Formats: sequence, structure tokens, C-alpha cells
Amino acid sequence: MLKFNNVCFSYQQDTLIHDVSFHIQEGEFAALIGENGAGKSTISKLCNGLLKPKTGDVLIQGQNTKTTKSSMLARSVGYLFQNPDRQICQNTIRGEIMFGLSYILKDQALCEKRCDRIIEQFQFRGEQDPFHLSRGERQRVALASILVCEPKLLILDEPTTGLDYRECVQIMELVRELHRAGTTIMMITHDMELVQDYADRVLVLNEGRLIGDGACEEVMTDMALLRRASVLPAQIPMLAMELGTTFHGVYSVNDMAERIHELQQRRA
Repeated sequence: MLKFNNVCFSYQQDTLIHDVSFHIQEGEFAALIGENGAGKSTISKLCNGLLKPKTGDVLIQGQNTKTTKSSMLARSVGYLFQNPDRQICQNTIRGEIMFGLSYILKDQALCEKRCDRIIEQFQFRGEQDPFHLSRGERQRVALASILVCEPKLLILDEPTTGLDYRECVQIMELVRELHRAGTTIMMITHDMELVQDYADRVLVLNEGRLIGDGACEEVMTDMALLRRASVLPAQIPMLAMELGTTFHGVYSVNDMAERIHELQQRRA
């Protein structure tokens, strides 16, 4: 689905991405983590052709981003910006949802049908001005405008920044449903709780270099790797390690509570 082959990228003389290679398979949910300035957002923009590698290749469904127009890549890749106000450009929710879709589908009747379906799914009022909505609602509008195009690959750049807990859950549960339906997800985030709750695979970036790549459980309990990336693990695996138990199979607060109770009984 998404392949980086020895990719380097630089602005003028400053090299930001150094010889990065990885392959995201169809249907995976991968998270890219690292401290601020590690190169995460640069990687995300390389993933959809907004940026082109200086050396190496980025392939999306076999198409090289160097030689494929961004408009063509947009047919299979959706990109959710960190700030929805950099993405929304229309004065009504319906207009925003129709904006990108109309470039992909030339059949007006089909566009209208898809738009009506997504408005109903999200329970929007189509003629409402999106800029009068809360930050979380604007993020939902931006996401809806991507999902209506039915992308095969969805890139999320810090999808929950600035959202409260309820808004965060709303966005991420929509993403989870999309993933369950077969969409490949690449999520760039600094929030390790999101990584723990949603990602299957984690890639670790440090100073523009890929220093780790593995299953979520393995990466999130590799303290030496996380220290190199200046990243703290999510609370549940950290607590598990402090208790001296294993992280295997622990995926929720309830699971962790059961493990703690078992430990207390054994020590009693």
C-alpha cells in the first residue's frame, strides 16, 4: 500500500529525513511517533505527494509520487490536517464535502448521493457554516470531506490536537470503524495513549531517522528505544512494567485493574 525506499528529504541544505525505508501493508493501522522536530509531519507530507523525496522513492499502491500528479494520488489517499482550519475552504458543510469529491467523481448524481449519505452518517446540517462550529466539530467536517472520497489510505497528522476527551473519542472511533472496513491508516501523533488504544504497528522516528519498527506491544515496552526517541510510553504499559508484570494482553484500564488484583492476591 505505502512503501518508502531509502527516502531522504531536505529543505535547502538542511536534511530532515535520512534514508528512511518501511512498507505499510494494506489494512494496517500504523502510528509514527517521535519528539517534536523528529520529522513526523515531513514524513506525513511525503506519504501523499505534497512533498517529493530528494533521493529514494515513495510508492502508493505502486505509483511513484515523483512521477504521479497529486490530483491522481488524491483518488486513493486522504489526508487529515492537524488544524481543520487549514483544510476547510467552503462556507457550508455540504459545499465542503462536495468540494474534493467533485474533482474525483464527474457524475453529479453520484456525488450528491454520496454527500447525502455522509451528511446523514455524521448527523450534520448541510447548509450550516463549518466555521461557526467548535474545533472538534470542524475536525469532523474535515474528516467527513475525506471519507466521502472513500480513500484506500488515510494519513492522520495529529488528529486529536486541541480536542477535548469527548471530541477525541468521536474522531478516533470513526477512524477505527474506517479501519475495520478495510482502510489502511497511517497516524502521526505524540499521544501515546492513542497509539496504545488504536495502532497495530508503531514506527519510531528520531532526528529524521527510523530507529524502530514493530508491533505496538513490543515498541511500547522497549524503554531503551523510547528513551532514544525522547518518548514516554502510554500509562498502562508503564504501570505494568513498574508492577513487574507483563504487558501481554493488557489493552484497557479494566484489564490492568484485573492484573493488579491478581498481583495483590499472589503477594497476600
